[in-house]
Amino acid sequence: MPKPPSSPQSPTTRLVTGGRRVEWTGTAEQPGAVVNPPVWRASTHLYPDTAALNSGPQTNEDGRFFYGRRGAPTQWALAEALTQLEPQAYGTMLYPSGVAAITGALLSVLSPGDVLLMTDSAYDPSRSFADGLLKRFGIETRYYDPLIGSGISSLVCERTRAILMESPGSLTFEVQDVPAICAAARAANPDIALLIDNTWATGLFLPALELGADMSIMACTKYIVGHSDVMLGSVSATERWYPRLRQTAQALGHVVSPDDAWLALRGLRTLDVRLRQHQASALRIAHWLAEQPQVARVLHPAFPSCPGHAIWQRDFKGSSGLFSFVLEGGTDMARAALIDTLELFGIGYSWGGFESLAIPVDPARCRSATSWPPAGDRNALAVRLHIGLEDPDDLIADLAKGLQAFTMAA
Repeated sequence: MPKPPSSPQSPTTRLVTGGRRVEWTGTAEQPGAVVNPPVWRASTHLYPDTAALNSGPQTNEDGRFFYGRRGAPTQWALAEALTQLEPQAYGTMLYPSGVAAITGALLSVLSPGDVLLMTDSAYDPSRSFADGLLKRFGIETRYYDPLIGSGISSLVCERTRAILMESPGSLTFEVQDVPAICAAARAANPDIALLIDNTWATGLFLPALELGADMSIMACTKYIVGHSDVMLGSVSATERWYPRLRQTAQALGHVVSPDDAWLALRGLRTLDVRLRQHQASALRIAHWLAEQPQVARVLHPAFPSCPGHAIWQRDFKGSSGLFSFVLEGGTDMARAALIDTLELFGIGYSWGGFESLAIPVDPARCRSATSWPPAGDRNALAVRLHIGLEDPDDLIADLAKGLQAFTMAA
């Protein structure tokens, strides 16, 4: 399936038009008869004769029927729309979860004996995969300070084959200098693969491949789907790396259901308006929290106090609804009292849906190259919030009750 021609349309428009090919949204009698492609459910694709069946590997091309595991118009439409969301992407592979997307991308570029550089602020399942399965396969992972910038070149050795970035980090929200890391790493090793977990911003707010990355990974479970009802992941890659990504995904049998792809495609159409509302509400609540005596600091890339804020201003087109705040003193019990008192914030993993969430986070347990809390800071207890689409005034009132409970329990 060739990449559609470049379009001058804005990203907002591409969210609406991406993947809506006439041949996928209509019938022979009425091309383009529906707005969205239907849900194509099929494990077996039939051939008209044995000559067609034996026509060779060219039948296994993107956008051509081959076998259910290779997808059909529902999955193809989503993959094409996600490709158009990420400038410089050549193609996109879909995965049954965000973790599957991360692991699939890494396995497509790493071999036994290789070294992987991973940001110390990475999503915990990424670290678990690196320290577990990759280690079993003879792949060494070395963690680096997320604020290293061009200094990454000092860590690239002859065995370094990939770097996994995540900007901002999903617990402590340091913003990485993606262009500097990519340029320095390529200068040290032109064959290195540069991957980034772009779930927080999506391609709408961070054009990761334009900034130098080779693969942009998203847990589509979160903002792409947007309704907390689908597990899904994606990797959009440049023309150089897409064939290896695709080959590995097919070898591992990665596939997503057409029903899940259809729901993700539906969610994608409203990503722009949802993400901007998440941003506006989160910023309002974050600024309110920063003024509360129980809060030592707010970890939000849009705050000047957040590590890498100047880079966020330079590279990002916006911020999402996920951030953390650090409590002033207190105990684990007091933090639990804060969270348990909340009525409008659910307690649960994930984020990116329409609902607000709150969980306690302890970054120290998943740090090896940097320390938590930062040197000279005695406050370590943190709470991560996802701000949903509820009225921010109601969420602020709810948090005020939670902070009062924290004070009483501290």
